Amino acid sequence: MDSARTTVQGMAFPEAAAAPRRWSPKPLVQLALAIDAAALLALLVFPPHWRAVLLAVLGNHLVLGSIGLWPRSRLIDRNIVRLPAAARARGEVCLTFDDGPDPAVTPQVLDLLDRHGAKASFFFPALQAAAHPALVQEVIRRGHSVENHSYRHSNHFAWYGWSRLRRELELSQGAIGDLAGRTPEFFRAPMGLRSPLLDPVLALAGLRQVSWTRRGYDAVCQVPGKVLRRLSRGLTAGDILLLHDGRAARSSNGEPVVLIVLPQLLQRIAQSGLNSVSLPAAFRSH
Repeated sequence: MDSARTTVQGMAFPEAAAAPRRWSPKPLVQLALAIDAAALLALLVFPPHWRAVLLAVLGNHLVLGSIGLWPRSRLIDRNIVRLPAAARARGEVCLTFDDGPDPAVTPQVLDLLDRHGAKASFFFPALQAAAHPALVQEVIRRGHSVENHSYRHSNHFAWYGWSRLRRELELSQGAIGDLAGRTPEFFRAPMGLRSPLLDPVLALAGLRQVSWTRRGYDAVCQVPGKVLRRLSRGLTAGDILLLHDGRAARSSNGEPVVLIVLPQLLQRIAQSGLNSVSLPAAFRSH
């Protein structure tokens, strides 16, 4: 990016105010890098064995790539699946909502959260957020946080190379930061799928990867009772719960499942003596 602002589809966004953090590879990634280095050395010393070397490298990367397709894995990156110890001690949980904002669903989610005095974090794809700027600002106005869920929520996100990942993060950070009035602190990969290349790109952008403790599959499951059980079974302090205000599944009567489940889930959170907060609030004082 050469200019101070990025123009996308006729809209000008400021570049993200980067606050890079130091990146150090996880042990499994260090091992994979060592295998690649050893393979290169073997290729130089024993050129006739290039087929065996190639198979070793391919197998190495296949293992790493497969682990990235496990959304709650922490083997290749610093993936947050629970709130920090201080938040757990305060009895906090975090409700997170993906894929919005949706003009028909998000306002009702906000009303339900207000009714129960709960705060949450919304992971918006930047393109979807740009289509509904007033809703993004309303989420912020009501005391929730808006976080980064990529620029376009591509099904191929986990297969992006370094340059494309970096551009995707720069665009989404700038766009969401401009719309929300604050730069996102957290990132969730589309469908939770990511590659080993993502962690260093997130570090460069000053973002932290978040998945979830449990999810209800409310984007695909049309049975509210099943969704509620998945989210509330074993509910405890520190849980990060995943729901969807965008692309929400519909029940048999056509109502978004999230709007049926959320009031009951909020009641169970309160009955358990827990308090739902946004991710920045949970991490700010840990």
